[in-house]
Amino acid sequence: MALTNVEVPAGDLTGRRVLVTGANSGIGRELAGRFAAAGAEVIMAVRDLEKGRAAAQQIERSTPGATLRLLLLDLASLTSVAGLAETLIGEGAPLDILVNNAGVMALPERQVTAEGHEMQVGSNYLGHFALTAHLLPLLRAADGSRVVSMSSVGRRLARTDLDDLQGVDYQPHRQYLRSKLALLLFARELDRRSRAGGWGVGSIAAHPGFTISNLQVTGPGPHDPQMRFARLTYRWKFMWQQPGAGALPALYAATSPDARSGAFYGPAGTGEMTRGVKPAKVPPPALDQDSARRLWALSEDLTDVRFPA
Repeated sequence: MALTNVEVPAGDLTGRRVLVTGANSGIGRELAGRFAAAGAEVIMAVRDLEKGRAAAQQIERSTPGATLRLLLLDLASLTSVAGLAETLIGEGAPLDILVNNAGVMALPERQVTAEGHEMQVGSNYLGHFALTAHLLPLLRAADGSRVVSMSSVGRRLARTDLDDLQGVDYQPHRQYLRSKLALLLFARELDRRSRAGGWGVGSIAAHPGFTISNLQVTGPGPHDPQMRFARLTYRWKFMWQQPGAGALPALYAATSPDARSGAFYGPAGTGEMTRGVKPAKVPPPALDQDSARRLWALSEDLTDVRFPA
């Protein structure tokens, strides 16, 4: 299967409730806009409310009457994660789609979250792990809910190292890819546990290929050699795409009746860099179920958040 058309219809999402992390820019904003245009109530979970308001206004200009809601979420703080979840749990409305999208990339120096976890693994992975666990009751309350977790085209270069998940031996790009491999392992393990426990929650991974976004600038900084080279090649259309195209695999994973729980989707073009949607290759480390179970147990310990047994 390969969908090389430039559009993936989101269908009719009227009455559905969707939460997108990192919805103020890039792929997150594109997804929020597509969900809103399809009639969904979209919760835009953002770290910067001012940027979130600007993104919401942009969506409202293209989709008058869009149902949008801004909520503060700092994935580098498990207290913030729990606070957002507590608000939504208190309201009790089912959650149909959760897109674990937000992230930071290749920070030049090792930084830590509020709880002392390495920032990339803490924000990109552990924060989303905890968020999904907290919101599981709302996901289970919905009919056919889905969790979409964003991995990376570079996950093939990553290796599982549970002895140094926190990146004590810190290398910026290696740690970023480690966090994205962790998300892929998590997505597949969540599918297995949902099936075994009868949770009724689909779990699908996606990646955006080579998509131009703020991520390549705000994280590595202007002097990172890999990102400097990347920016020089932005004009190469066979290699890079805009966020609207980069969002298609996640949109397909979240909304298509043909998307399978436990699957992984990315662009259909050469090297999974651009153009459309097709099943992505799962690298050998992400197929290791023992590593997935060990990562899951470690993540529960690090976040002090538990999924059902």
